[in-house]
Amino acid sequence: MKTQIACNLWNNLWEKYSARVSYAQVYQQMITEAGGSVANDHIAFRSLRLGVDTERGKINLGIDYLAQIAEALGYSAAGEYIFADKHLYARHYRHPQQEEFDLPKLFISELIVEELPDAIAQLIYRTVNSNFDLNSATYLSNIESLTQVDQLQNIFTRPWGTPFKSVIEQVNKVTQYGAWVLLHGYAVNHFTGYINRQNTPIYPDIESTARELSQRGVPMKAEIEGSRGSGLRQTATQAVTENVTVIDDISGEKISIPWTYAYYEIAERNEVEIAPGKKALFEGFLGSQATNLFEMTRKV
Repeated sequence: MKTQIACNLWNNLWEKYSARVSYAQVYQQMITEAGGSVANDHIAFRSLRLGVDTERGKINLGIDYLAQIAEALGYSAAGEYIFADKHLYARHYRHPQQEEFDLPKLFISELIVEELPDAIAQLIYRTVNSNFDLNSATYLSNIESLTQVDQLQNIFTRPWGTPFKSVIEQVNKVTQYGAWVLLHGYAVNHFTGYINRQNTPIYPDIESTARELSQRGVPMKAEIEGSRGSGLRQTATQAVTENVTVIDDISGEKISIPWTYAYYEIAERNEVEIAPGKKALFEGFLGSQATNLFEMTRKV
């Protein structure tokens, strides 16, 4: 039951995400046209490590907020990563039936708000404490009994009120990640096409796949992270830009401004030596590569 719920949840989130990120649709179409298969290596989410006061007490909005869903669906933590210069920490989660059901890994990161300059941290605290939606927290408190995918989907939204335009602009100067989360909350940050599962000789590797995406008009990251033969190689499209709603500081009215949303990533995994004479497919992530990919949502 839990495995099927996980499959349905990720499929539903994929439908919403790909409707917003047209580059994912281009990838899906080109692989399908080549007679291949589309599978996702991982899904990434962002969060804020801070506590918000609610009628149910203080709730941590960081990794543990979403980890409750992951663990209830059978996932378990399989690796952790520290990005000290960006004030970020991350974990990835793996499902024991990953191969059997083609379940993606989950990469969940969090911004350590208390490490930011106090003025910026206070702007973030005040924003997330504004009109916090307890419905999301209520869903989480009953996570083990939830079977309706539409209820679970509601958690992958923004549970606090609309931020002020000046707050987004000030936070963005210090941490583009923080500004992104204030705008998008727990929405999918990116899905990741899994090169190993494409099963088409037309696109045998990450180079040929990225090249074809570019030729089809998809704006791609200039470099591929990871050298040939290394355990993990990744690249991504540029992030799409959407009109987001913020509050105008002068009028107090809601207005729209352009901001980055999500990108689509592709990843290729290779075998690495885990013991003398013994190799296995690399299942984790590499901090140096993830650092560069975080920058794909930078708003300039």
